[in-house]
Amino acid sequence: MHENEQELRRDLAAALRQAAHLGFHEGICNHFSVVVPDGEGRNARQFLINPEGVHWLEMTPDALALCELDREDAGVPEGVEATAFHIHREIHRLVPHATCALHTHMPYATALCLRKDMRLKMASQNALRFYGRVGYETAYGGLALDSDEGRHIGSALSNADVAFLANHGVVAVGPTVAEAFDDLYYLERACQHQILAETGGAELNELDEPTCRAVAEQFATERPAAAERHFAAIKRLLGAPFAA
Repeated sequence: MHENEQELRRDLAAALRQAAHLGFHEGICNHFSVVVPDGEGRNARQFLINPEGVHWLEMTPDALALCELDREDAGVPEGVEATAFHIHREIHRLVPHATCALHTHMPYATALCLRKDMRLKMASQNALRFYGRVGYETAYGGLALDSDEGRHIGSALSNADVAFLANHGVVAVGPTVAEAFDDLYYLERACQHQILAETGGAELNELDEPTCRAVAEQFATERPAAAERHFAAIKRLLGAPFAA
């Protein structure tokens, strides 16, 4: 196994473990994936994804499944859940910046997806991290048992880093596992703050556009390095083999 793939396996398994510690998981459902670059003795790109039936708290780097990304005739591999394959394969195929894709039904973000107005409102500092970076899939398409629903989800991410899926859940994507996970974490915090603040019908103090743009630009300059530091700390806390 190439060193780069080993590192990606450690990172993706660590993200799954930490997501479960935070309560972002749902049974053995939902899925995280990352593209393994070509040029490592491969004829085509592949992606890693958590296998069916393995709880996120017991995930190890070696347990992750390897799927074909570019082969048109590729079917769902044995041991991989069908919706996981169809959603993540299409996201990776259609969204160039989605090297890593994290899909959850985490509580507060999913709660927003159940509202008629599922907009993430720019009223908290955490929400401003996502100003101009959010997409919405407003029509629920059922279980992704073929590539069509995966393409719909991918289209919501074409110009976004996170997508709210109506009546379903959310997806966060990024160029690295660290950046995608950092966004996933702060997305749930922003949604939690919004829902708590709106409890009882309170009106949010939404910020003006110039402020939103300015703070979003501030976040953009520091986000990649901050995400790496955040994820490095997570791996240290998880210990071996994730901190290897």
